[in-house]
Amino acid sequence: MQKYKIAVIPGDGIGPEVMRESVKVLEHVAGADGSFAFDFTWFPWGCEYYLKNGEMMPADGMDILSGFDAILLGAVGFPGVPDHISLRDLLLRIRHDFDEYINLRPVKLLQGASCPLAGVRPGDVDMLFVRENSEGEYSGQGAWLYKDTPQEVVIQDSVFSRKGTERVIRYAYELARKEKKTLTSISKGNALNYSMVFWDQIFAEVGRDYPDVETHSLLVDAASMFMVKDPKRFQIVVTSNLFGDILTDLGAAIAGGMGLAAGANLNPERKYPSMFEPIHGSAPDIAGKGTANPLAAIWSASQLLDFFGYEDWGARIIQAIEKLLISKEALTPDQGGAATTEECTAALLRYIR
Repeated sequence: MQKYKIAVIPGDGIGPEVMRESVKVLEHVAGADGSFAFDFTWFPWGCEYYLKNGEMMPADGMDILSGFDAILLGAVGFPGVPDHISLRDLLLRIRHDFDEYINLRPVKLLQGASCPLAGVRPGDVDMLFVRENSEGEYSGQGAWLYKDTPQEVVIQDSVFSRKGTERVIRYAYELARKEKKTLTSISKGNALNYSMVFWDQIFAEVGRDYPDVETHSLLVDAASMFMVKDPKRFQIVVTSNLFGDILTDLGAAIAGGMGLAAGANLNPERKYPSMFEPIHGSAPDIAGKGTANPLAAIWSASQLLDFFGYEDWGARIIQAIEKLLISKEALTPDQGGAATTEECTAALLRYIR
C-alpha cells in the first residue's frame, strides 16, 4: 500500500473548520480505494501562533515540512496581524522556498452553482489558470527610502527570470497540448515595458515548439472584460503571479463564489512538497459559527489526489460536489442553504459513495 505523509496547517479563522472536512473526505477516499493511505500531521501555525510567539511558524518550520509528501493549508490571516506579515511569512514563504512555481486554479461553473452573469450556462465557464507562483510581482524585492519624511519613496520590484517565466509558460503549453485546448496568455506589455514585454517574448518563443496549440494573447484589462462578457473564450490561461491572483478571484465570482474556489501550488519535479488550499481566505466574521463552506477545501483535496495520480478519485469528488449543488441538499449559507459545515460534508460523502 502506498502511504502519503500529509502536513496539515489549518491556519486561521475558518481554516481549521474546513480542513477537518477536507481530511474527512481524503480519509474516506483512501479507505474506499484500499491501495493508498494518508498519514496526517497537524501544525498549529498561523496568526494565533504569531501572537504568542512572534513568528508565523517556528524557525525550523520549512525543515519540518520538507519531510512531507504534500501540505494542506486552510487559511491565513486574522485581525491583529498585518496581512503582509501573515501572508508573506507563511503562505508565500512556503510557495517560494519549496519552488512551488505552478499555481493551478480551476474556474469552472458546475451545474447547480449560481452565476451572476445572464445567459451563462455550465460549460460556458470552464477555465484552468496556470499562474506563475514563485517570483514576478510577489518576489518581495524593493526598497523603502526616506521613511516618514516628505521625500519618502517606496520601490516595489517585479522579478521575471528567463527560467521562471519559461518553465511556467512551457507547463501551460504542455497542458494545452495534452488536453487539446486553447491557450491564452495574459499580460500588460503596453504599459509594463520590461517585465510584460519579456513575458510576451517568452510566450512567443516557447510557442514555436507547439505549433499544434491554438494561442491567444490579451492585455489583463481586456481579459477582465472578456471573462465577464464572453467567458467561454478561455480554456487554459497562463499569466503572472499578480494577474493570476486577481483574475482567479474574478473567476470565483462568476463560478459560484469563493466557497467553490480551490488552488494547487505545485513543485512538478516533486523535489519539495506541493501545497493545496482553498483560496477563500480566513473569513473571521463567520469563524466558529460552523457555517463555513467546506467545498473549496474539498476541491483542493481533489487536486491533491490528481497530483498523486488518482485522477479518477479527483474527478469523482468534483462530480459529487456537482450533484450536491444540483440537489440543493445540505448547502451552507453562502450557497443559499442553511446547513452546517459538517452537514454539508456528510451529504457530499453520500454522493461520493
